[in-house]
Amino acid sequence: MLTAKARFAVIAIALVLLGWTIYGKVYELSAIVGFGIIFLIYGYFKEGTVVLAAKAYHNQDLKKTEKLLREVRNPDRLKRSRRGYFEFMLGNIELKRGNFSKAERHFQIASRFPLKNENEKGLVLTQLANLNLRKKEFKKAQAYIEIARDLKISPRVKDIIEKIEQKIHQGSE
Repeated sequence: MLTAKARFAVIAIALVLLGWTIYGKVYELSAIVGFGIIFLIYGYFKEGTVVLAAKAYHNQDLKKTEKLLREVRNPDRLKRSRRGYFEFMLGNIELKRGNFSKAERHFQIASRFPLKNENEKGLVLTQLANLNLRKKEFKKAQAYIEIARDLKISPRVKDIIEKIEQKIHQGSE
């Protein structure tokens, strides 16, 4: 849970410590510091700043969320468990901006990755259904709703699904 700058600062300090332990011939400690550096580098590529961005997102700080997500240079390298949240948060940011095509792309990617639970997957699918409803693509919207209905979802998400289905029936008539 470090930003890229903080991670690089810790690596720089660890490299100095590694040099000092090698110079002092304390090889056991050198190995531990070396593994720590490897772990920090691994975390940079596989974890990124997604956890910090999620905390900012839950605090409704979208500017900070976006800034932290933009620190991830290559989202394809993220762990599968992080990539879904990465795309979900970017999709919501784009949705709030009114960039519906970008939001849809992010939600489609998020739907392919694991999320914490089925309710969150249902939220992604209802967002996709809602975006397709805006485009008057009722068959696609209905397909997303049918998939979401099969998941374990909260009553709140069920209410959203029912509202979307009503709009689909009104629009397709």
